[in-house]
Amino acid sequence: MEIRELRSFVAVARLRSVSRAAEALDLGQPSVSTHIKKLETELRTPLFDRVKRPILLTPAGERLAELAAPLIEDIDNLAESTKRAESEGPITIVTTPTLVAHFLIRALNDFRNENPHVRLRLRSRLRDEVSQMVSDGEADFGIVPGPGSAPDLEFEGLFPYEPMLIAPKGHELLKEPLSSLDPIADHHLVLMEPMTNTRTSLESALQRKGLRYEITVELDSMYSVKRYVALGYGVSVVPRLVIEREDENALGVANVGHLLPTELAGLIWLRGRTLSPLIESSMNAIRSTVATG
Repeated sequence: MEIRELRSFVAVARLRSVSRAAEALDLGQPSVSTHIKKLETELRTPLFDRVKRPILLTPAGERLAELAAPLIEDIDNLAESTKRAESEGPITIVTTPTLVAHFLIRALNDFRNENPHVRLRLRSRLRDEVSQMVSDGEADFGIVPGPGSAPDLEFEGLFPYEPMLIAPKGHELLKEPLSSLDPIADHHLVLMEPMTNTRTSLESALQRKGLRYEITVELDSMYSVKRYVALGYGVSVVPRLVIEREDENALGVANVGHLLPTELAGLIWLRGRTLSPLIESSMNAIRSTVATG
């Protein structure tokens, strides 16, 4: 039993005419008749009563029409559904809280304007969780603040994830370039929650040097970190990309890339996966944001 045979049967059942069904399907009348005969032979029962015109369905034909008509309709809608999926998505993108708030929101603006009907699903997770979601197929691609070690993921670098010291305007740490992390450890620290990338990098470096430090404020957003630092609760280390022009009114900033590792933030996707044109387009929009600054 083939789809083309069922399609011919459904058309004849609906139009009560082999010739009109052939015309509707853009087939020759002998082809449609052959399809019907093959079905009747396979099912071992007549499907149409051909004594009168228009032809009528037999009881077996009526039952087959009830079952086959919705199936053929669904199959005929597949092409349209596939085409719609290619133009509308959904696309699931996962990245870290910092990148989703400060980079991704800028990177996707032009893409959304050019593709207003696209369904975007954005997810914010810790770095290891980002990689896991992409590995498990729960996200089409991710953006991470540095290459991981997952062997099943492709990584494409986008921009340096530079660490910057922030402190209240006029703070003593900003008077001269820092030559070590020791002075930072001497001050209260305002940091993101545990396991976030920049905090992990800073704490690892302080611990390697055997420095004692105190985290007095722990927050879940870079915006809050900047606010508390500006209010004098302590100092922090943040990625350069979170520092906005307006922050310079309340914060002093110093590059500490010579004291802490500067990783390369980038795209990750499942190795060997075929990416749809729509997914490629969204990734290209992200690349363009980096290229144009």
